[in-house]
Amino acid sequence: MAKMEVKTSLLDNMIGVGDMVLLEPLNEDSFINNLKKRFDHNEVYTYIGSVVISINPYRPLPIYTPEKVEEYRNRNFYELSPHIFALSDEAYRSLRDQDKDQCILITGESGAGKTEASKLVMSYVAAVCGKGAEVNQVKEQLLQSNPVLEAFGNAKTVRNDNSSRFGKYMDIEFDFKGDPLGGVISNYLLEKSRVVKQPRGERNFHIFYQILSGASEDFLCKLKLEQDFSRYNYLGLDSAKVNGVDDAANFRTVRNAMQIVGFMDHETQSVFEVVAAVLKLGNIEFKPESRVNGLDESKIKDKNELKEICELTGIDQSVLERAFSFRTVEAKQEKVSTTLNVAQAYYARDALAKNLYSRLFSWLVTRINESIKAQTKVRKKVMGVLDIYGFEIFEDNSFEQFIINYCNEKLQQIFIELTLKEEQEEYIREGIEWTHIEYFNNAIICDLIENNQTGILAMLDEECLRPGTVTDDTFLEKLNQVCATHQHFESRMSKCSRFLNDTSLPHSCFRIQHYAGKVMYQVEGFVDKNNDLLYRDLSQAMWKANHSLIKALFPEGNPAKINLKRPPTAGSQFKASVATLMKNLQTKNPNYIRCIKPNDKKAAHIFNDALVCHQIRYLGLLENVRVRRAGYAFRQAYEPCLERYKMLCKQTWPHWRGPARAGVEVLFNELEIPEEEFSFGRSKIFIRNPRTLFKLEDLRKQRLEDLATLIEKIYRGWKCRTRFLLMKKSQIVIASWYRRYAQQKKYQKIKSSAIIVQSYIRGWKARKLLRELKHQKRCNEAATIIAAYWHGTQARRELKRLKEEARRKHAVAVIWAYWLGLKVRREYRKFFRANAGRKIYEFTLQRLMQKYFLEMKNKMPSLSPIDKNWPARPYLFLDSTHKELKRIFHLWRCKKYRDQFTDQQKLIYEEKLEASELFKDKKALYPASVGQPFQGAYLEISKNPKYKKLKDAVDEKIIIAEVVNKINRANGKATSRIFLLTKNNVLLADQKSGNIKSEVPLGDVTKVSMSSQNDGFFAVHLKEGSGAAGKGDFLLSSDHLIEMATKLYRTTLSQTKQKLNIEISDEFLVQFRQDKVCVKFIQGSQKNGNIPTCKRKNNRLLEVAVP
Repeated sequence: MAKMEVKTSLLDNMIGVGDMVLLEPLNEDSFINNLKKRFDHNEVYTYIGSVVISINPYRPLPIYTPEKVEEYRNRNFYELSPHIFALSDEAYRSLRDQDKDQCILITGESGAGKTEASKLVMSYVAAVCGKGAEVNQVKEQLLQSNPVLEAFGNAKTVRNDNSSRFGKYMDIEFDFKGDPLGGVISNYLLEKSRVVKQPRGERNFHIFYQILSGASEDFLCKLKLEQDFSRYNYLGLDSAKVNGVDDAANFRTVRNAMQIVGFMDHETQSVFEVVAAVLKLGNIEFKPESRVNGLDESKIKDKNELKEICELTGIDQSVLERAFSFRTVEAKQEKVSTTLNVAQAYYARDALAKNLYSRLFSWLVTRINESIKAQTKVRKKVMGVLDIYGFEIFEDNSFEQFIINYCNEKLQQIFIELTLKEEQEEYIREGIEWTHIEYFNNAIICDLIENNQTGILAMLDEECLRPGTVTDDTFLEKLNQVCATHQHFESRMSKCSRFLNDTSLPHSCFRIQHYAGKVMYQVEGFVDKNNDLLYRDLSQAMWKANHSLIKALFPEGNPAKINLKRPPTAGSQFKASVATLMKNLQTKNPNYIRCIKPNDKKAAHIFNDALVCHQIRYLGLLENVRVRRAGYAFRQAYEPCLERYKMLCKQTWPHWRGPARAGVEVLFNELEIPEEEFSFGRSKIFIRNPRTLFKLEDLRKQRLEDLATLIEKIYRGWKCRTRFLLMKKSQIVIASWYRRYAQQKKYQKIKSSAIIVQSYIRGWKARKLLRELKHQKRCNEAATIIAAYWHGTQARRELKRLKEEARRKHAVAVIWAYWLGLKVRREYRKFFRANAGRKIYEFTLQRLMQKYFLEMKNKMPSLSPIDKNWPARPYLFLDSTHKELKRIFHLWRCKKYRDQFTDQQKLIYEEKLEASELFKDKKALYPASVGQPFQGAYLEISKNPKYKKLKDAVDEKIIIAEVVNKINRANGKATSRIFLLTKNNVLLADQKSGNIKSEVPLGDVTKVSMSSQNDGFFAVHLKEGSGAAGKGDFLLSSDHLIEMATKLYRTTLSQTKQKLNIEISDEFLVQFRQDKVCVKFIQGSQKNGNIPTCKRKNNRLLEVAVP
């Protein structure tokens, strides 16, 4: 099998141009044609310098395999063909080796493949960083956070079946070795309006369809849900099913990912209950009802849905019903309650659903951050990955598109600034003269939107906050007054509009000239969406819920924390988030991935030139190429440059002995390249025009063909000489082997003839000897037969004589026996009477009983109470006697055994009996403890001078003294402690110094928890609020668990007159200070022998692996 060809440069076997900086000529048509040519050959990645252009192929390609990961690992950025792995590797190595924080900015419009690009970046980094159990756990948690966030934050749109409807920025934290420690996720502007309404042909968020398709019937019954999508008003039916998407399988993936990330079972259940509540909110409908005072109010049509929502959330039904019908307004010390009409009630319902889902999503991000955050305090290196919505231009553009496009304006601004900065720094670093580059600065557009005085967002906030009647039209009027003279703002009333009579710009719209093109926004809904109001009655109703998660999502509903201050608007919140993001990105070294969608059909092998052209324009890719080409189009380090082109000069071929720069200077002088076409930096050669580079490539290609011809000629001569020598050697070998073969054949023929002659002579001699032996054998056999016949005749005669004699003797004996019997019968006939049979029966019974008891005396078992042997019953009529005798004997030997016990031995057996009642058939460790005596004082504190200090500190009698292992919550490691049990207290002391660390009265011990498996782990639970419970419960491990638990149980019962609760379960909670940690016992491997191991999985889970 031929080896796969490995490229050593971006320029080798290039399809089109791999780096757009080298494109000649450079214009929009050539740019698009180059992308199309590469796309048709499955080359979906192209460079613009260090920027990666990614075209969505809409089908899987075999370019993301583990072999590809190894191919790009630790390779120069331009060494191989363009790939997203090359950029990922460059960013990771810069972070690891040069200690530079990195950020990867992934931009593009919806459906361009941004989410998949971020997954590929994270999977590559996870594949090339370090290994190990803890590192692999961190990597798995970081990767598994994606399915959870995608399920709750992604949806099917007309442009993308898995469109991110929120912005995500993840900071992955690494240690000094480059191994991941954890991460932090930030989310931006979830499209919560999708919860209550979706455009035609689109779906709600994935999780709603996944839970209805993948959950079991029992689980759906607990959530008060049904599998029928048509039952829920919030779910669009025209796109409920998506081709190629298995919602049921995705639901199982999400639940598994939540478990890996660290969600507890009750947390997962709470999340799905909130999702179910949101889904059922859409089914609440209202009807109008007139009051006596003439005001309209709303009533709920069917209260069954409301009842089920209240059962799910633990809210009083009357409280939630009132919140949907009335609104309370507070001003200083006054409260005014007004009724809600049907339209206002529907608004309140939808606002609650949107806020509930939005806050749940924010809680999910916070909960994931708790699990994946770095646990160590060491200095960290950070790699940020930004996956955020791209520029959006729809037929109807509203507040969401305005905010999204504002974010993209800021990203474009920082992209141009950082690109120019990077280019300038490289020129200064290499000592090349920097020339100013003209480019379009979109700061004026950003200022139009975000200016604190005259910006669109500032005026929108001002309209939302001012008293009086506020509508979208008043907001548009204010825009026309303030922004009328701005060159990037247009409306029907503005002075800059060139289309005052153009009906394509309605009165209720305004247009902004973005860097990507003009976008027309409809002001309808701007004020409401910016206000994002949720009536205080609904917040307070949610806070009153018995559902812990829902109560935590609405802290402002707490009556004790009522804040009359108006909450910040959605626009101001997003503006602050974007400012924080920009500040964060400016502190890191940027890496860019520009994603392009080839067509709107989401189909493979289709390249729409017009659509791609539109994206190239608003991404500013041509401008980016011009910035990179404004100085020098190509640059390369001296060593690879000399290595690639050294065959073009005799002085540098085949080996150059001097410095690489000197070799490049000699090479370029020999080729007579004009001096204005290149410049020498400190470590790189800079080439101004791509034509110069292509000329070098053409010369190299011709030279390689000449060298290939020379190599071919030398190889053919060597091959012919080698073949001749091989044939000559073969001829000699064949001749020698033939001569050997001929002699062997002749020898074999002579040998065969001699053997035939010998065989004939030996056969004749053998036949002669055989005839003689046969004659001798016949003579011997005749004599033997005659003797045998004679001996047989003699034996038969003797046997006949003996039989006759035996018959005579037997006849005499029979006759004598009959005669004696007759004499006895005649002698005793006179003594027999009518009762002779009963006496004989009684006599027989007496003899049988006597025989039975004498045999029992000899067959009696041992006096051990545990000996279950007993002689077999000899006669059936003695069955009851035999059983009673066995019972009496067992009672007697048990009494004899008990009479031997001392008082101390009786106490030990009482403890053993107590242990049997507590642990038999419950704890797997119990059978092994049955044969072990309970000693109590294992350390002999009174005799050991090492523990003199501890002995003096304890005045009471010590019931048990044992060394135990105290488990540390932070890392699951064990620390040796001395465990002392007295009549009134439980003490823990340091094993080395003997100092008492903790002293707990027996009255403060509430429960002892342990697993049902074969381990020594147990938890001592303390009473909440007691003085000893300040640091929380104790999690200990002992080799004498059964004895310690039994003595603690008996001592507590004796002192407090209350039974101590012994809980045996493979999963229980332990209180550590303010947190509750779940201790879970699982079946582990045999790596550590038969020793159970404890390991921290996350902040709320300790896992004990029992062999």
